[in-house]
Amino acid sequence: MEDLKFLIEKLERELEKYEPKGELEEIGRVLKVGDGIVWIDGLYKAMVSEILLVEGKNILLMVLNLEEGVIGAAALNDFEKIKEGDIVKRTGQIIQIPVGYNLVGRVIDPLGRPLDGLGEIVSDEFYPLERPAPSVIDREPVNTPLHTGIKIIDALIPIGRGQRELILGDRKIGKTAIVLDLILNQKQDVFDTPICIYVAIGQKLSKIRRIYETLKERGALDYTIIVATSPSDLPILLYLAPYAGCSIGEYFRDKGKDAVVIYDDLTKHAWAWREISLLLKRPAGREAYPGDIFYTHSRLLERSAKLKNGGSLTAIPICETQLGDISAYIPTNLISITDGQIYLETELFNAGFRPAINIGLSVSRVGSKAQTKIIKKIAGKLKLDLAQYRELEAFAQVAAELAEETKQKLIRGRIIMELLKQPDLKPFSFEETAVLLYAAVNGYLDNIPVFKIKEVEERIIKKLKLEKQELLEKIREVKDLSEEIEKMIKEFLIQVLQ
Repeated sequence: MEDLKFLIEKLERELEKYEPKGELEEIGRVLKVGDGIVWIDGLYKAMVSEILLVEGKNILLMVLNLEEGVIGAAALNDFEKIKEGDIVKRTGQIIQIPVGYNLVGRVIDPLGRPLDGLGEIVSDEFYPLERPAPSVIDREPVNTPLHTGIKIIDALIPIGRGQRELILGDRKIGKTAIVLDLILNQKQDVFDTPICIYVAIGQKLSKIRRIYETLKERGALDYTIIVATSPSDLPILLYLAPYAGCSIGEYFRDKGKDAVVIYDDLTKHAWAWREISLLLKRPAGREAYPGDIFYTHSRLLERSAKLKNGGSLTAIPICETQLGDISAYIPTNLISITDGQIYLETELFNAGFRPAINIGLSVSRVGSKAQTKIIKKIAGKLKLDLAQYRELEAFAQVAAELAEETKQKLIRGRIIMELLKQPDLKPFSFEETAVLLYAAVNGYLDNIPVFKIKEVEERIIKKLKLEKQELLEKIREVKDLSEEIEKMIKEFLIQVLQ
């Protein structure tokens, strides 16, 4: 009995000491809702890109506008269920995505949710979608090639690891086909196979499915991640998609690996951001785009870099032009941000020249620094032959009679142009490209009719693969046009073309 009395007295003393403390929690309320945008009051400490939660409905919002007393946010899911007066709470988390090797071979949305029906993605690491670009001190010059498997690009418009190379052209003329070849070719690259991230921004689901099946069939899913959004998705998901792909690529770059991220395409991304900005009542500028449209793309593409003693992140943005107009707002913005562009022309496509790359308007600002020595040496003569051919072709149309030397240069130019044609989904290794281009610029194909060039090309490649593996391995190992390799190539070409 005394023990019980003692306990009661002790509890009373403890209760006397207790001072209740009130805890403050910011709670917002939905003021207005419409077209995927939610206006909220009461959340005075919210941050840009912070995730908010609509209480009791499991709906996520992302903060975009911070105005006096009011917040503008975009719904990330189930927008139609939000009603005026709903309670909104802060999570204190900036929008992020799971990263890691368990994403390889998967199809995900910009929030890291699986779209391929292969189960949940479990990850211990997360990267925010917005990250600062590496400083100039942390970067090093681009000097390692990223072989695309496309002869015309690897020879004349080389892409380096850590570069940003824009692909632009009208619809349906092979922009996506180029990046598909690039992905497929990484399987046989002599340098480490990079992780490829294909970001589909507002692409048809049927197209994404076709790409997925092609990569799966060719074994390229072993090093590829697909971040997919369709035209029916909320504009905010289309806007977030490239940033999500970039953050995934940065994870591999930070681990010392090479990564390539393809943005297909940034025109649709710009449309999505314009739509969101207009709904947020932001002032409209040129072509109704918001004032920060250049910054939207520049802060994304600046994150691509080759790091000192580390990995690299290469960006391949795609941009759609209207009637070949590369002087429009978004194309000129992207051209000024990137380190070069590959321009696809409708006229060339219709004339049967595939890939329809206009060599005159395409450029790589990294240039031959990102080429293996053997390709660099052969490409020097190739550029000269093509320049002479373009000049003489215009002259030949008005001249009545041509000198023998001029005729020969025209023939060689036509042979090279025919050799640079390439079907989709048939990438060439850099060793095969080197042998073919060596044959063209050194006159081994001069006596072959233009219509038979493709047949001869197939014969050369077939014989190389079946009988001359030691030559391919030697080129792969040395990567230079040494006397020994040149002698081996000459002997092989004489044997196969006799």
